[in-house]
Amino acid sequence: MALNLSRREALGVLGAIGAATASSAPTPAAAGLVEVGRYVKRQGVHGRMTGAQAAAAALQCEGVQCVFGIPGAQSNEFWDALKARRVPYLLVTNESSASVMADAAARVTGQPGVFNVVPGPGLTNAMTGIGEALLDSVPIVGIITDVIQGPDAPLGQVHSLPNSALLRPLVKALIEVRHQAEIPGAIYQAFEIARSGEPGPVGIMVSFPFFNEVWDYDQPPPPPRPLPFDENAYRQVLGQLSNRSRRIGIYAGLGCMDASPALIAVAEMLQAPVATSVSGKGCIPDNHPLAVGWGYGKQGTRTAEKTFKDVDLVLAVGVRYSEVSTANYAIPPHNVIHVDANPNNLGKNVPTCVKLCADSQLFFDRLLADASLVQRPPSPPLWKKIKDVRQVDHRENAFPKITCGVDPMYFLTQLRCALGPDELIFVDVTASTHWASEAISVQGPRRYFTPTNNQSMGWAIPAAIGAQRVRPDRQVVSVTGDGCFLMSAMELSTAARACLPVKFFVLDDGAYHYMQMLQEPVYRRTTATEIARLDYGAFARGVGLGYNEIAQNPDVGPGIGRALATPGPLLTRVLISYEGREVRWLNALKSTYVSRLPTDAKVRMASRIGVRSLSRRPDDD
Repeated sequence: MALNLSRREALGVLGAIGAATASSAPTPAAAGLVEVGRYVKRQGVHGRMTGAQAAAAALQCEGVQCVFGIPGAQSNEFWDALKARRVPYLLVTNESSASVMADAAARVTGQPGVFNVVPGPGLTNAMTGIGEALLDSVPIVGIITDVIQGPDAPLGQVHSLPNSALLRPLVKALIEVRHQAEIPGAIYQAFEIARSGEPGPVGIMVSFPFFNEVWDYDQPPPPPRPLPFDENAYRQVLGQLSNRSRRIGIYAGLGCMDASPALIAVAEMLQAPVATSVSGKGCIPDNHPLAVGWGYGKQGTRTAEKTFKDVDLVLAVGVRYSEVSTANYAIPPHNVIHVDANPNNLGKNVPTCVKLCADSQLFFDRLLADASLVQRPPSPPLWKKIKDVRQVDHRENAFPKITCGVDPMYFLTQLRCALGPDELIFVDVTASTHWASEAISVQGPRRYFTPTNNQSMGWAIPAAIGAQRVRPDRQVVSVTGDGCFLMSAMELSTAARACLPVKFFVLDDGAYHYMQMLQEPVYRRTTATEIARLDYGAFARGVGLGYNEIAQNPDVGPGIGRALATPGPLLTRVLISYEGREVRWLNALKSTYVSRLPTDAKVRMASRIGVRSLSRRPDDD
């Protein structure tokens, strides 16, 4: 659908989207060279071409490693252009996986992941993954091919849901293309927004006729956006840290993932123990003398909890105090300096003495430059305390306590031991998720991944596949529960079709055990938690995967070894039980939940528990 715009008017619209794009030199990250028809190779998108070809050229400029999705009636022109210009792509089994795979690609590479779906059901299927990227601060770009828009648009178009209205609440920004001239600028802008400040998803809505329309393009990539840094607040931070009587602890989140060396240097300079959020795991190696694991309250590792009891000032950097990482905001009281690239995160959920809006890398670099004002002498007693408590944690985790089936914590520790330090581990939303955060040691950034804040069940299977597609040099493993498996198992056929050698482990106990753990203490019975029993071997064969099974603790090491030694994608069923181990996160959650109930609700709960405790609960299901 062509708009009644002159060339001058269209370029004016393009300029409004791209801001200072035309006059700026390209960034190193966007310095791709594109050959357009008979034009010589140049930076950016140049020459006469269709909107679809311009979109493919812009994606090449951004260095996109893969576009995930499913072609449809409104997007075939776009997919044909991807193939013609050799932009890598992967056909997924369901659009819900397209956004998840883009999310995983971003997590493992640090660059925005990309997906494309049709409007209507394609978009609505992808919305769960978009929501995960939004709440987990992951940069992805979704190119949504919309129906024909405008007052003359035909009535009753297929997929003609209110697509922009559906997508807008789930993204940092929604860019609606109004002319084919805007397509490259919209893609450049989407990438800049997705990775700037606190990263997140950005949507581009393109009415599908624009992909067929031709235009003379002359569109270089834009300059990088400036990094946030509040100089006045930084001076206040220095004032707090320069008091060498303060015992400092660092709480590091996903925002520190690409500033790992600087974070480590700052921790050593301040002699500060470092705890991470769940999504921040890996920003400091777990074997570093100052690393104490995840969390710093009763929900996290014992090492973090015990070490932070001696801390009186927490330096929280690139992290949100979200519900999951804090077990329903079970946060020990401390003085807190909060540093984050998003000013809307500062001071939320915890009282703060200083709020600093700043990029994490820039903040650490400035702090290191001011080392003479804040540096502490080495503290061998602190190192020894952390080492001793950490060794106790490791022994507890590595000893099998559950003997009726496989102990999940033992399985997770053995999986970590069997993998190399650089391999990639994806863990789904299961009752074992919080054990994984404790048991799986990570020796560097971007190696451990889990859906933290949207808690999208079934996430790990497509995420692991997307990660393997963009990181073929790494071994990728996925750990999921049997309930999560039911939600995304058909995506295993994608791994088989694309020969992606992901090793899939499903923890099987025949129930939504996570829900049982939440329901049983409060209701003294379980409801709607028993799930279907599957023949996993037959399923694996049916979708083209190899199959393996681990039924007892003595076979855990050999069983993992068999899986890793088998070429190609493989499904391993692990028959587990949960009876016999403490889930620290769950205990912290229960304590906080009950303490915050009003008195009348506590009375009702106690009465219900008393009555139902007398029965044998034959109605569990």
